[in-house]
Amino acid sequence: MCCCLDAYDPMDPDGNITIMWDFMTNSRDMYMVSVSIYNYQLYRHIERPGWRLGWTWPNDEVIWDMRGAEATNQGNCSKFKGDNIPHCCEKSPTIVDLLPGTPYNMQTKNCCRGGVLSSVTQDRTLAKASFQMSMESANISSPATGKPSNFTLGIPGYTCSNATVVAPTKFQFDNQRTTQALMTWEITCSYSQFRESETPSCCVSLSTFYNSTIVSCPRCSCGCQGEPRSSTCSRQASPFPPDGEQSNFLQLPNGDGGSTTSPVVLCTPHMCPIRVHWHVKESYREYWRVKVTITNFNVYRNYSDWNLVIQHPNFRSILQIFSFSYQPLVHYGEINDTAMFWGIKHYNDMLIQYGENGNVQTEMLLHKDAADFTFSGGWAFPRRLSFNGHDCVMPPPDSYPTLPNGSSTMSSLVHCVSLVLSSFLSSVVLLLL
Repeated sequence: MCCCLDAYDPMDPDGNITIMWDFMTNSRDMYMVSVSIYNYQLYRHIERPGWRLGWTWPNDEVIWDMRGAEATNQGNCSKFKGDNIPHCCEKSPTIVDLLPGTPYNMQTKNCCRGGVLSSVTQDRTLAKASFQMSMESANISSPATGKPSNFTLGIPGYTCSNATVVAPTKFQFDNQRTTQALMTWEITCSYSQFRESETPSCCVSLSTFYNSTIVSCPRCSCGCQGEPRSSTCSRQASPFPPDGEQSNFLQLPNGDGGSTTSPVVLCTPHMCPIRVHWHVKESYREYWRVKVTITNFNVYRNYSDWNLVIQHPNFRSILQIFSFSYQPLVHYGEINDTAMFWGIKHYNDMLIQYGENGNVQTEMLLHKDAADFTFSGGWAFPRRLSFNGHDCVMPPPDSYPTLPNGSSTMSSLVHCVSLVLSSFLSSVVLLLL
């Protein structure tokens, strides 16, 4: 129960990665298996270096041949003689996707993207990977009696269930005929941000046109300069130094205490690789405009196919989005308060490393709903925000930019009067016509 609650995401309640293990043919102790990996998550995608599927065999199984993927290690195959040696004899193999450009005779459908999986919302056609393998097991008469165990995706934050026998997968052979697997196993993998990292990886700052105060990301949102578990900031030459000067950078610790894959970020009070800035830009009679800027403080890393998920009650009245792709995420009936944004292909789908071009931005135009619109009480700011599936640290509500003294009530009164007058004038015009 604790595991399930830990992995539950209210913005993607049904999201998971599902592995289907289909037995296609068998001949004595030889089985032809088709393995498919489906990313059913709405906004979490798998970036490079991609998935690394692993498991532990129950007996002395070996993999004789693979298409669409390969085992990272062959293992000890010394008991086999002659030129016909298995592809992998490891007790616990690790399987990786092949790279783009793999020869056609080694490919299968939905393979060879380097382990990258798109989210369902961004590109459903790229949210699946598959490979085939010929396996042998001399110790079992039926695959139902000896399932592999300890399945892993090789991606931080994911844990996988045991293999479960489900209804055999069906395949559309042509317009008239359907075939099915001899047997199908299903493995479900769920994500938890707490399992991936003890510290967040992004933060949010706020500003408005009606208050000159800029609310910065909370201090130490993703780490602190000079904290005991990390090195102190060192002077290094920036690849994009401001005004020809040198900048401070810090290599943050990763989840397991190492530093070989840790991000190297610009030294800031928040120490986050990513900052998202929400700016209430303008207010019109019936509309208001917001500008969102995503800045990359990671010195060496680009974010490809990035995405941003924001929760705000006024998203049911979005009129126009500039420079970003957009899709509402509606989970609970007609409640439409969550939206997903991502870059336009070949334009801004790559968030470049820290520097002059290390940011992407958009503006959105929203209709003022008479029932609940207000600039007071922090209503104009997002309730929740995540970048690439990671929840970002929000400033505390009591620090949000406020309206000038006395303008809260007046602003609401003026807005209500303008709406009443607009409705009255429209009715008069209709009567005159």
